[in-house]
Amino acid sequence: MEESFSEAAPSETSRWLTQSKDKSNKPKPQPISEISVTHALHIKTGLSELDRVLGGGVVPGSVILIGGDPGIGKSTLLLQALDSMKKRVLYVSGEESSAQIKLRADRLRISAKDLYLLAETTLEDILTHAEILKPAAIVIDSIQTVYTNQITSSPGSVSQIREVAAQLMFYAKKSNIAIFIIGHVTKDGAIAGPRLLEHIVDTVLYFEGDKSHAYRLIRSVKNRFGSVHEIGVFEMKGVGLVEVSNPSSLFLSERSKSVPGSVIVACAEGERPLLVELQALSADSYLPLPRRTTSGVDPNRVSLLIAVLEKRAGLRFLGQDIFVNVVSGIEMSEPAIDLGLALSMATSLRDKPLDANTAVFGEIDLLGEIRPVQYALQRVKEAQKLGFLRVLLPARNLEILKREEGEALTIACVGVANIGEALKYI
Repeated sequence: MEESFSEAAPSETSRWLTQSKDKSNKPKPQPISEISVTHALHIKTGLSELDRVLGGGVVPGSVILIGGDPGIGKSTLLLQALDSMKKRVLYVSGEESSAQIKLRADRLRISAKDLYLLAETTLEDILTHAEILKPAAIVIDSIQTVYTNQITSSPGSVSQIREVAAQLMFYAKKSNIAIFIIGHVTKDGAIAGPRLLEHIVDTVLYFEGDKSHAYRLIRSVKNRFGSVHEIGVFEMKGVGLVEVSNPSSLFLSERSKSVPGSVIVACAEGERPLLVELQALSADSYLPLPRRTTSGVDPNRVSLLIAVLEKRAGLRFLGQDIFVNVVSGIEMSEPAIDLGLALSMATSLRDKPLDANTAVFGEIDLLGEIRPVQYALQRVKEAQKLGFLRVLLPARNLEILKREEGEALTIACVGVANIGEALKYI
């Protein structure tokens, strides 16, 4: 059965939400050259990692959707952000009472006088309070618990989520108030409700992390006011989320050196370079179909690279179980990690380590060629800053670096054109 709208007669409050009382205030077409922006473009949250992902801060009038697994730290992050904004803000919870939120705020040492709490689930009442309070930002925790009287279906239904999100978007643009929306996620990690929800909002952030690890990543997948695929890194501690300003150093602090299967790869999330450790284990299999188990990387990409190594480099993984892991529990998806994945599996199979002072990056195509990637200079500088002595990178990236940087780099850069040349350094 397909869900359909069942509309009730609009109340005075709901009619106020969707209609302007003065017809003369209706927006009219204007030449773009005559539109002036008088308000501040961004409001700093006080958390530099969150500001980075948002594109410099919160844009007034924007609607920001944050999704993530239950208990990952979404509410904690936004409470800390509201506390640091130093402006009048409103936190609306449909899942907890104000007293429960206050207990968590005490644990996080949050005591901002301009942070207002409201336990409410009716959209019309929430916006009436917001109209009186006039905050700089509002948090809705969560969108699945809020409902509007204009629709008779239950809270959390597709029609309710869609209508509530549309009304919040309209109110944010009309009042120039930034609105954060927390959304539940499904089993496959997508935000529950219609995909239309992601199209309505201005920014979509995903809060990621393995609960068995302390690190949390907030990733931008849509941003009308900044670049996408930026990440912010936090560490979960007893006092809440603590920013990690140098995540590469933290991720590599406990790595094992000169061990077969361990390779340091220079990846980039947005424009931010990160050095992380990839580990692979190749072991004899006693199963008719050897296992290919991965954590933090795409298993299909691993299977493709195994095929390339067998066809183009002469390695034989037949009868081998392959296990691949990204240390620290983060997710990596960019093609530039291909060279690191291939070398980690090859070093484990040959039982010969890669030099511990070498970092690698590069995309591998089906012909075994190492293709150039973006932000090569940033990756090389990050490796140089952390004390690495050599970087294996695509040959075409090296040509560009030599032409643009000359002798500015003190780290040894080695260009490789194909997977065969890269394997010589094992």
